[in-house]
Amino acid sequence: MSINVRELLEQKCCNNIAACTNEQIYYGLLGIVKDLAKEKESNEGKKKIYYISAEFLIGKLLSNNLINLGIYDEVAKMLEQYGKDINLIEQVEPEPSLGNGGLGRLAACFLDSMATLGMNGDGIGLNYHFGLFLQTFENRLQKENKNPWLQAESWLTRTDVVYPIQFGGFTVWSRMYDLDVTGFENRTNKLHLFDIETVDEGLVGDGINFNKGDIMKNLTLFLYPDDSDDAGRLLRVYQQYFMVSNAARLILSECEAKGCKLYDLPDYAAIQINDTHPSMVIPELIRLLMERGIRMSDAIDIVSKTCAYTNHTILAEALEKWPMDYLNQVVPQLMPIIRELDTIVKEKYEDKSVAIIDDANRVHMAHMDIHYGYSVNGVAYLHTEILKKNELNNFYKIYPEKFNNKTNGITFRRWLMHCNKGLSHYLDEIIGTGWHKNADELEKLLAFADDRAVLDKLLEIKHENKKNLAAYLKEYQGLEIDENSIFDIQIKRLHEYKRQQMNALYVIHKYLEIKKGKKPATPITVIFGAKAAPAYVIAKDIIHLILCLQELVNNDPEVSPYLKVVMVENYNVTNAEKLIPACDISEQISLASKEASGTGNMKFMLNGAVTLGTMDGANVEIADLVGKDNIYIFGESSDTVIEHYEKADYVSRKYYEENEDIKEAVDFIVSEELMKVGHREHLERLYHELLNKDWFMTLLDYEDYAAKKEEMYKDYEDRTAWAKKMLVNTAKAGFFSSDRTIAEYDKDIWKLS
Repeated sequence: MSINVRELLEQKCCNNIAACTNEQIYYGLLGIVKDLAKEKESNEGKKKIYYISAEFLIGKLLSNNLINLGIYDEVAKMLEQYGKDINLIEQVEPEPSLGNGGLGRLAACFLDSMATLGMNGDGIGLNYHFGLFLQTFENRLQKENKNPWLQAESWLTRTDVVYPIQFGGFTVWSRMYDLDVTGFENRTNKLHLFDIETVDEGLVGDGINFNKGDIMKNLTLFLYPDDSDDAGRLLRVYQQYFMVSNAARLILSECEAKGCKLYDLPDYAAIQINDTHPSMVIPELIRLLMERGIRMSDAIDIVSKTCAYTNHTILAEALEKWPMDYLNQVVPQLMPIIRELDTIVKEKYEDKSVAIIDDANRVHMAHMDIHYGYSVNGVAYLHTEILKKNELNNFYKIYPEKFNNKTNGITFRRWLMHCNKGLSHYLDEIIGTGWHKNADELEKLLAFADDRAVLDKLLEIKHENKKNLAAYLKEYQGLEIDENSIFDIQIKRLHEYKRQQMNALYVIHKYLEIKKGKKPATPITVIFGAKAAPAYVIAKDIIHLILCLQELVNNDPEVSPYLKVVMVENYNVTNAEKLIPACDISEQISLASKEASGTGNMKFMLNGAVTLGTMDGANVEIADLVGKDNIYIFGESSDTVIEHYEKADYVSRKYYEENEDIKEAVDFIVSEELMKVGHREHLERLYHELLNKDWFMTLLDYEDYAAKKEEMYKDYEDRTAWAKKMLVNTAKAGFFSSDRTIAEYDKDIWKLS
């Protein structure tokens, strides 16, 4: 090391390290990291990638930055000499509340990989003061609370970049704040977050309710404000335009500073539209180019060669469609451009399904992205094929050359080196450190597939991680679990298509079996972690069911020695870093054809968990990589599911009436036992939903799911054979490095060099 961390820390803390508080040490390290990161800033490269996203779920930054700067081990050892624990110091840091789930975590991984690969590329988003929400459980119900994370001294750097952003009837002044994005042993890029200084945090009292109409005070308070009313939906439009107008101005300013003449903008900038939230960057860029004297037709051509679109969903409701009345109110200056873009499309194509403005006067954001972007990518092989063959087939027929696949990835620095140091250090010992930069080198682990000593060590590391998780849950939530039990984990956003309700039905089945005297050979701990959108009623009912089961099962002396249920409160990146290394069974049970990719499945696999899943999203590629002996696949195929939707022939009640286990489990939701701990309204609503609708076909796959789960529990008993499955999963995870994904984006889409 060319720096003396101890001396720098003493300078920053102005004190003897042994006498410093954890808070003082944290802020000292924060300052050191920012100084070191600044030394690695670079603007090299004529062309730059601008990654615009409503979410960047970056997690806590101290340890990740220390690892990427190559000084984590040195800092940890130095602190230990003074009686300080870096793990306790990490706890001082608030988690930035800038994302929700996979979309935002992916964006964070991508920024890390861009910097690690030395690419000239920055992220652009919003500086949400309270993020999504902080989840607490009260009376076995989800309660949403504000989640403040901004502090006077933080990773954010206030810049002098300000812009006037015009809305219909008023103007706000933005300000840009920067977060350093440190690459692993490489350059520092930036995440630019825009805010307004008139935001009033006092607008929010208890919970997350506030005056949604006061845009000057609420614009950047929350990620995804409740859109169950017009005011909430309008606020989302205000947020989206604020994000992209700032982005467009910053992009043009930086490109012009490099000598760009605007007609050659595609030679200086590639803009990635991450999901449909930033779609208005297309008409906004056209508008700003026209302000600079460029004809509309030329501006359209320039922008169409600059913007690329990533589709993250197969769910039609997630492809945003904004009423023209909203856009006329919020961004009237864009409407002549959007209407012209629509007119051009309608003059070319008679097919109404590809229009930008439909017959109900709604503007389809994804349609605008596809027509006026030069690339459209899905995020897993199956997802992209479904887009081409089904969901976006009408567009694929027009633009087959635009469509491409970029299977998602994760950064192994955070999701192995940081969160599973025991496994990371052991891998360094037996296969070397090359995998830190080239994840394909994890395949070297396969040479030890029959080495009993290595397999035993993997089991030992897993058990240590389970002990750590058990201690964490006891401290964090007061829940006691058995470290020697099977850890069966499902952590992800709560949505019916992800089918947490199917897992809960199995928990009921297992509970009833144990009550009848059929006990598992090894105790089982089923762990959930999920937030439900505040307005998503059924999702919140599912959380209520899980919390009721946690209460019932864990307090039943007949059952609790053999089965425990845990619902982790306020699931976030910090919790994930504890849960993922400890997992035995990774639940990836979405209805086939509904999950675009998933990234949790990759993190679990990397850390030696074995997947229980449908052939959906990236599970398909995981199955191809690890082979049928190292993954447990169940359920109907995506083709069968799509056919059920087309024919509208799925009837959940049929499965309920024909399968006694299903009937028993579903009926238990409204049983006397559960009603004693739950709320009738929530449980009955969920019961009727499963019986009479079940849009995401829970009961279709339940029997196969239960059988496959039993098979896994049985196979777990052969510890050596199970350890081999763990080894193969870790060894084959290299493909899912976000470094690989970003290299593909650059090669096929951005072409920075």
